[in-house]
Amino acid sequence: MIRKEAIGLIAKRLGNSPIVSANGFISRDLFELCDKPSNFYMIGSMGLSSSIGLGIALKNPRKKVYIFDGDGNILMNLGSLTTIGTKKPKNLFHIVFDNGVHESTGGQPSNSMDIQIDAIAKASNYTVFRTSAAKKLQPILDKTKKIKGPILLLIKVEKSDNVSARVIWEPRIIKTRFMKSLNSSLKC
Repeated sequence: MIRKEAIGLIAKRLGNSPIVSANGFISRDLFELCDKPSNFYMIGSMGLSSSIGLGIALKNPRKKVYIFDGDGNILMNLGSLTTIGTKKPKNLFHIVFDNGVHESTGGQPSNSMDIQIDAIAKASNYTVFRTSAAKKLQPILDKTKKIKGPILLLIKVEKSDNVSARVIWEPRIIKTRFMKSLNSSLKC
């Protein structure tokens, strides 16, 4: 399964839940597949989707907040895993799409082949799931509805030549749409 396929399978099931998506191809895939005001697309700020997602989860404890992250992004900000694990937001669901490379910048290898991101998350008080199979995504998502966060789902995905369109929204518009969406019920 490639990242875009996994994002498509997950995003459409989340309704109007806030999604903070990492910069690069993750935001581009989400934008192309399921653009909605409750998506906060990172434009730049590599590695910070987890920190921003944590802040949103803490300020909106009644909303489940999803973070769509990449292996390269989370490896740039591993400290966020320990901060999230310390704060223990019950409404935070962190999804890491791990293809072993920095695909958005040319395919340079990341360290996720040698470092177990899910093991670090587990040691940081996350409840952890891992899969590489599309057919297992829905059962995992169903199971996590009954579990309090923080939750991390590591999805091993394959590299792909499929490149999605760039996000057309300017950062100011992304922020405004997102803030307004926190009180709406729009769906993809």
